[in-house]
Amino acid sequence: MGDPPSISAIVLLSAMRQCNNTVMSWMGSTAERQRARGFGATRLGANLRRMSWPVLFLAVSALLYVAATLRLWRQTPAIDGHAGGLALLAVLAHAIALVGRIIGPEGWSIDWTTALNLFAWLASTLLWGFALRNPVKILGLAAYPLGALASAAAAVVPPAPATIEHGGLVGLHVLLSLLAAGLLTLAAMQAALLAAQDRWLHRHEAPALMKRLPPLLTMERMLFVLIAAGFLLLSLALLTGMAFIHDWLAQHLAHKTVLSVTAWLIFGGLLIGRWRLGLRGRQAARWTLAGYGMLILAYLGAKLVLELVLGARWSS
Repeated sequence: MGDPPSISAIVLLSAMRQCNNTVMSWMGSTAERQRARGFGATRLGANLRRMSWPVLFLAVSALLYVAATLRLWRQTPAIDGHAGGLALLAVLAHAIALVGRIIGPEGWSIDWTTALNLFAWLASTLLWGFALRNPVKILGLAAYPLGALASAAAAVVPPAPATIEHGGLVGLHVLLSLLAAGLLTLAAMQAALLAAQDRWLHRHEAPALMKRLPPLLTMERMLFVLIAAGFLLLSLALLTGMAFIHDWLAQHLAHKTVLSVTAWLIFGGLLIGRWRLGLRGRQAARWTLAGYGMLILAYLGAKLVLELVLGARWSS
Protein backbone atom coordinates (compact mmCIF):
# COMPACT_ATOMS: atom_id res chain seq x y z
CA MET A 1 0.00 0.00 0.00
CA GLY A 2 1.24 3.47 -0.81
CA ASP A 3 1.72 6.25 1.58
CA PRO A 4 -1.43 8.21 2.46
CA PRO A 5 -1.74 11.63 0.75
CA SER A 6 -0.39 14.47 2.67
CA ILE A 7 -2.56 17.28 4.00
CA SER A 8 -1.06 19.76 1.53
CA ALA A 9 -1.98 17.51 -1.41
CA ILE A 10 -5.55 17.22 -0.17
CA VAL A 11 -5.85 21.00 0.19
CA LEU A 12 -4.37 21.54 -3.28
CA LEU A 13 -6.77 19.01 -4.84
CA SER A 14 -9.76 20.65 -3.13
CA ALA A 15 -8.70 24.09 -4.34
CA MET A 16 -8.36 22.83 -7.91
CA ARG A 17 -11.86 21.33 -7.80
CA GLN A 18 -13.30 24.57 -6.40
CA CYS A 19 -11.58 26.59 -9.11
CA ASN A 20 -12.86 24.22 -11.79
CA ASN A 21 -16.42 24.53 -10.48
CA THR A 22 -16.13 28.32 -10.45
CA VAL A 23 -14.85 28.44 -14.03
CA MET A 24 -17.58 26.10 -15.27
CA SER A 25 -20.25 28.15 -13.48
CA TRP A 26 -18.89 31.38 -14.99
CA MET A 27 -18.82 29.85 -18.48
CA GLY A 28 -22.41 28.71 -18.06
CA SER A 29 -23.62 32.14 -16.95
CA THR A 30 -21.68 33.78 -19.81
CA ALA A 31 -23.33 31.48 -22.33
CA GLU A 32 -26.73 32.27 -20.83
CA ARG A 33 -26.02 35.99 -21.05
CA GLN A 34 -24.96 35.63 -24.67
CA ARG A 35 -28.08 33.65 -25.46
CA ALA A 36 -30.19 36.32 -23.72
CA ARG A 37 -28.48 39.07 -25.70
CA GLY A 38 -28.98 37.18 -28.92
CA PHE A 39 -32.65 36.68 -28.07
CA GLY A 40 -33.04 40.38 -27.29
CA ALA A 41 -31.39 41.40 -30.57
CA THR A 42 -33.56 38.94 -32.47
CA ARG A 43 -36.68 40.27 -30.77
CA LEU A 44 -35.71 43.89 -31.53
CA GLY A 45 -35.08 42.99 -35.17
CA ALA A 46 -38.43 41.23 -35.36
CA ASN A 47 -40.18 44.27 -33.90
CA LEU A 48 -38.47 46.53 -36.43
CA ARG A 49 -39.44 44.19 -39.27
CA ARG A 50 -43.04 44.20 -38.08
CA MET A 51 -43.07 48.01 -38.11
CA SER A 52 -44.48 49.29 -41.42
CA TRP A 53 -41.92 51.11 -43.55
CA PRO A 54 -44.36 53.98 -44.30
CA VAL A 55 -44.53 54.60 -40.54
CA LEU A 56 -40.74 54.90 -40.38
CA PHE A 57 -40.71 57.40 -43.25
CA LEU A 58 -43.55 59.36 -41.63
CA ALA A 59 -41.53 59.62 -38.41
CA VAL A 60 -38.45 60.74 -40.34
CA SER A 61 -40.43 63.35 -42.29
CA ALA A 62 -41.97 64.73 -39.08
CA LEU A 63 -38.53 65.19 -37.54
CA LEU A 64 -37.21 66.84 -40.72
CA TYR A 65 -40.18 69.23 -40.85
CA VAL A 66 -39.51 70.23 -37.24
CA ALA A 67 -35.81 70.75 -38.00
CA ALA A 68 -36.65 72.89 -41.05
CA THR A 69 -39.05 75.00 -38.97
CA LEU A 70 -36.45 75.58 -36.27
CA ARG A 71 -33.88 76.56 -38.90
CA LEU A 72 -36.28 79.06 -40.46
CA TRP A 73 -37.01 80.58 -37.07
CA ARG A 74 -33.48 81.93 -37.03
CA GLN A 75 -32.74 85.02 -39.05
CA THR A 76 -29.50 84.46 -41.00
CA PRO A 77 -29.57 83.82 -44.79
CA ALA A 78 -27.20 80.87 -44.45
CA ILE A 79 -29.64 79.16 -42.12
CA ASP A 80 -32.39 79.63 -44.72
CA GLY A 81 -30.34 77.59 -47.18
CA HIS A 82 -30.07 74.76 -44.65
CA ALA A 83 -33.83 74.99 -44.05
CA GLY A 84 -34.46 74.52 -47.78
CA GLY A 85 -32.35 71.35 -47.79
CA LEU A 86 -34.12 69.97 -44.74
CA ALA A 87 -37.51 70.79 -46.27
CA LEU A 88 -36.57 68.95 -49.47
CA LEU A 89 -35.61 65.84 -47.50
CA ALA A 90 -38.84 66.14 -45.49
CA VAL A 91 -41.12 66.28 -48.55
CA LEU A 92 -39.24 63.38 -50.18
CA ALA A 93 -39.60 61.19 -47.08
CA HIS A 94 -43.24 62.27 -46.77
CA ALA A 95 -43.91 61.38 -50.41
CA ILE A 96 -42.42 57.89 -50.03
CA ALA A 97 -44.52 57.31 -46.91
CA LEU A 98 -47.72 58.47 -48.63
CA VAL A 99 -47.15 56.18 -51.62
CA GLY A 100 -46.87 53.22 -49.27
CA ARG A 101 -49.88 54.33 -47.22
CA ILE A 102 -52.23 55.08 -50.13
CA ILE A 103 -51.46 52.57 -52.88
CA GLY A 104 -52.24 48.96 -52.06
CA PRO A 105 -52.87 45.78 -54.06
CA GLU A 106 -56.65 46.29 -53.88
CA GLY A 107 -56.73 50.02 -54.71
CA TRP A 108 -56.23 53.42 -53.09
CA SER A 109 -56.85 54.10 -49.42
CA ILE A 110 -57.69 57.74 -48.65
CA ASP A 111 -59.16 58.40 -45.21
CA TRP A 112 -59.29 61.76 -43.42
CA THR A 113 -55.78 61.36 -41.95
CA THR A 114 -54.31 60.58 -45.37
CA ALA A 115 -56.19 63.50 -46.93
CA LEU A 116 -54.74 65.84 -44.29
CA ASN A 117 -51.26 64.50 -45.08
CA LEU A 118 -51.76 65.02 -48.80
CA PHE A 119 -52.82 68.63 -48.20
CA ALA A 120 -49.80 69.24 -45.99
CA TRP A 121 -47.38 67.50 -48.36
CA LEU A 122 -48.64 69.38 -51.43
CA ALA A 123 -48.48 72.72 -49.61
CA SER A 124 -44.92 72.05 -48.40
CA THR A 125 -43.78 70.81 -51.82
CA LEU A 126 -45.28 73.76 -53.68
CA LEU A 127 -43.80 76.18 -51.16
CA TRP A 128 -40.36 74.63 -51.59
CA GLY A 129 -40.68 75.00 -55.38
CA PHE A 130 -41.89 78.62 -55.15
CA ALA A 131 -39.06 79.48 -52.76
CA LEU A 132 -36.47 78.60 -55.42
CA ARG A 133 -37.35 81.75 -57.38
CA ASN A 134 -39.32 83.88 -54.92
CA PRO A 135 -38.47 85.23 -51.44
CA VAL A 136 -41.17 83.21 -49.67
CA LYS A 137 -39.15 80.80 -47.52
CA ILE A 138 -40.62 82.37 -44.42
CA LEU A 139 -43.99 80.80 -45.32
CA GLY A 140 -42.43 77.54 -44.21
CA LEU A 141 -43.13 78.63 -40.63
CA ALA A 142 -46.77 77.88 -41.43
CA ALA A 143 -46.42 74.97 -43.88
CA TYR A 144 -43.72 72.85 -42.24
CA PRO A 145 -45.31 72.57 -38.77
CA LEU A 146 -48.50 71.45 -40.51
CA GLY A 147 -46.48 68.78 -42.30
CA ALA A 148 -44.93 67.64 -39.02
CA LEU A 149 -48.30 67.35 -37.27
CA ALA A 150 -49.89 65.54 -40.21
CA SER A 151 -46.98 63.06 -40.46
CA ALA A 152 -47.10 62.35 -36.74
CA ALA A 153 -50.87 61.78 -36.89
CA ALA A 154 -50.56 59.37 -39.82
CA ALA A 155 -47.80 57.45 -38.04
CA VAL A 156 -50.19 56.79 -35.14
CA VAL A 157 -53.49 56.27 -37.00
CA PRO A 158 -53.52 53.12 -39.20
CA PRO A 159 -54.70 53.52 -42.82
CA ALA A 160 -58.23 52.60 -43.84
CA PRO A 161 -59.04 49.75 -46.24
CA ALA A 162 -58.87 50.54 -49.95
CA THR A 163 -61.91 52.49 -51.18
CA ILE A 164 -60.87 53.56 -54.72
CA GLU A 165 -59.89 51.24 -57.55
CA HIS A 166 -56.66 51.82 -59.46
CA GLY A 167 -56.86 54.25 -62.38
CA GLY A 168 -60.04 55.48 -64.07
CA LEU A 169 -61.93 58.74 -63.92
CA VAL A 170 -62.37 58.49 -60.17
CA GLY A 171 -58.61 58.45 -59.66
CA LEU A 172 -58.23 61.52 -61.91
CA HIS A 173 -60.94 63.32 -59.93
CA VAL A 174 -59.19 62.52 -56.66
CA LEU A 175 -55.80 63.67 -58.01
CA LEU A 176 -57.19 66.98 -59.32
CA SER A 177 -59.07 67.57 -56.06
CA LEU A 178 -55.97 67.04 -53.97
CA LEU A 179 -53.80 69.23 -56.20
CA ALA A 180 -56.39 72.00 -55.99
CA ALA A 181 -56.57 71.63 -52.21
CA GLY A 182 -52.78 71.79 -51.94
CA LEU A 183 -52.56 75.02 -53.94
CA LEU A 184 -55.42 76.62 -52.05
CA THR A 185 -53.90 75.54 -48.72
CA LEU A 186 -50.78 77.46 -49.67
CA ALA A 187 -52.97 80.40 -50.76
CA ALA A 188 -54.68 80.41 -47.35
CA MET A 189 -51.31 80.51 -45.58
CA GLN A 190 -50.26 83.35 -47.86
CA ALA A 191 -53.50 85.20 -47.11
CA ALA A 192 -53.02 84.88 -43.34
CA LEU A 193 -49.50 86.31 -43.57
CA LEU A 194 -50.68 89.04 -45.96
CA ALA A 195 -53.37 90.16 -43.50
CA ALA A 196 -50.87 90.20 -40.62
CA GLN A 197 -48.32 92.09 -42.71
CA ASP A 198 -50.88 94.70 -43.79
CA ARG A 199 -52.02 95.22 -40.19
CA TRP A 200 -48.49 95.64 -38.84
CA LEU A 201 -47.51 98.05 -41.61
CA HIS A 202 -50.22 100.42 -40.43
CA ARG A 203 -48.81 100.27 -36.88
CA HIS A 204 -45.30 101.25 -38.05
CA GLU A 205 -43.76 98.82 -35.57
CA ALA A 206 -43.54 95.44 -37.21
CA PRO A 207 -41.96 92.49 -35.34
CA ALA A 208 -38.84 90.84 -36.68
CA LEU A 209 -40.82 88.08 -38.36
CA MET A 210 -42.91 90.55 -40.37
CA LYS A 211 -39.76 92.33 -41.54
CA ARG A 212 -38.56 89.12 -43.15
CA LEU A 213 -41.62 88.85 -45.40
CA PRO A 214 -41.48 89.93 -49.07
CA PRO A 215 -42.96 93.34 -50.02
CA LEU A 216 -46.72 93.64 -49.75
CA LEU A 217 -47.26 93.90 -53.52
CA THR A 218 -45.22 90.72 -54.07
CA MET A 219 -47.27 88.91 -51.44
CA GLU A 220 -50.52 90.03 -53.12
CA ARG A 221 -49.32 89.00 -56.58
CA MET A 222 -48.33 85.54 -55.35
CA LEU A 223 -51.64 85.16 -53.52
CA PHE A 224 -53.68 85.65 -56.68
CA VAL A 225 -51.38 83.43 -58.74
CA LEU A 226 -52.03 80.64 -56.23
CA ILE A 227 -55.77 81.32 -56.21
CA ALA A 228 -55.95 81.30 -60.03
CA ALA A 229 -54.07 77.99 -60.30
CA GLY A 230 -56.11 76.43 -57.49
CA PHE A 231 -59.37 77.69 -59.01
CA LEU A 232 -58.50 76.10 -62.36
CA LEU A 233 -57.74 72.72 -60.78
CA LEU A 234 -60.84 72.92 -58.58
CA SER A 235 -62.96 73.58 -61.69
CA LEU A 236 -61.48 70.52 -63.42
CA ALA A 237 -62.07 68.44 -60.28
CA LEU A 238 -65.75 69.45 -60.21
CA LEU A 239 -66.13 68.69 -63.92
CA THR A 240 -64.60 65.22 -63.61
CA GLY A 241 -66.80 64.58 -60.59
CA MET A 242 -69.90 65.41 -62.64
CA ALA A 243 -68.94 62.72 -65.15
CA PHE A 244 -69.39 59.80 -62.75
CA ILE A 245 -71.59 61.16 -59.92
CA HIS A 246 -75.20 60.96 -61.05
CA ASP A 247 -76.89 62.38 -57.95
CA TRP A 248 -74.87 65.26 -56.51
CA LEU A 249 -77.50 65.89 -53.85
CA ALA A 250 -77.51 62.35 -52.46
CA GLN A 251 -77.51 62.21 -48.66
CA HIS A 252 -73.80 61.40 -48.34
CA LEU A 253 -72.76 64.00 -50.97
CA ALA A 254 -75.14 66.91 -50.42
CA HIS A 255 -73.02 68.82 -47.89
CA LYS A 256 -69.83 68.17 -49.84
CA THR A 257 -71.43 69.39 -53.07
CA VAL A 258 -72.83 72.57 -51.51
CA LEU A 259 -69.58 73.44 -49.72
CA SER A 260 -67.37 72.70 -52.75
CA VAL A 261 -69.51 74.82 -55.07
CA THR A 262 -69.61 77.61 -52.47
CA ALA A 263 -65.80 77.57 -52.26
CA TRP A 264 -65.58 77.60 -56.06
CA LEU A 265 -67.89 80.64 -56.24
CA ILE A 266 -65.89 82.50 -53.59
CA PHE A 267 -62.55 81.94 -55.35
CA GLY A 268 -64.09 82.83 -58.73
CA GLY A 269 -65.52 86.00 -57.24
CA LEU A 270 -62.11 86.86 -55.80
CA LEU A 271 -60.47 86.62 -59.23
CA ILE A 272 -63.21 88.73 -60.83
CA GLY A 273 -62.95 91.27 -58.01
CA ARG A 274 -59.19 91.49 -58.50
CA TRP A 275 -59.60 91.93 -62.26
CA ARG A 276 -62.52 94.36 -62.27
CA LEU A 277 -62.31 96.15 -58.92
CA GLY A 278 -58.66 95.85 -57.92
CA LEU A 279 -59.47 93.83 -54.79
CA ARG A 280 -56.43 93.66 -52.50
CA GLY A 281 -55.09 93.73 -48.96
CA ARG A 282 -56.93 92.44 -45.93
CA GLN A 283 -60.25 92.23 -47.77
CA ALA A 284 -58.79 89.80 -50.30
CA ALA A 285 -57.17 87.83 -47.47
CA ARG A 286 -60.48 87.50 -45.57
CA TRP A 287 -62.34 86.17 -48.62
CA THR A 288 -59.49 83.75 -49.37
CA LEU A 289 -59.67 82.33 -45.85
CA ALA A 290 -63.47 82.11 -46.09
CA GLY A 291 -63.26 80.15 -49.35
CA TYR A 292 -60.60 77.87 -47.93
CA GLY A 293 -62.71 77.23 -44.86
CA MET A 294 -65.55 76.04 -47.09
CA LEU A 295 -63.16 73.81 -49.01
CA ILE A 296 -61.74 72.21 -45.86
CA LEU A 297 -65.24 71.56 -44.56
CA ALA A 298 -66.10 69.93 -47.88
CA TYR A 299 -63.05 67.65 -47.85
CA LEU A 300 -61.97 66.94 -44.30
CA GLY A 301 -65.27 67.79 -42.64
CA ALA A 302 -67.19 65.27 -44.73
CA LYS A 303 -64.60 62.58 -44.10
CA LEU A 304 -64.43 63.28 -40.38
CA VAL A 305 -68.19 63.26 -39.86
CA LEU A 306 -68.84 60.17 -41.97
CA GLU A 307 -65.93 58.09 -40.65
CA LEU A 308 -65.73 59.07 -36.99
CA VAL A 309 -69.30 60.07 -36.20
CA LEU A 310 -71.43 57.99 -38.55
CA GLY A 311 -68.93 55.15 -38.98
CA ALA A 312 -69.20 55.13 -42.77
CA ARG A 313 -66.47 55.12 -45.40
CA TRP A 314 -66.37 58.17 -47.63
CA SER A 315 -64.84 58.10 -51.11
CA SER A 316 -63.96 61.16 -53.15
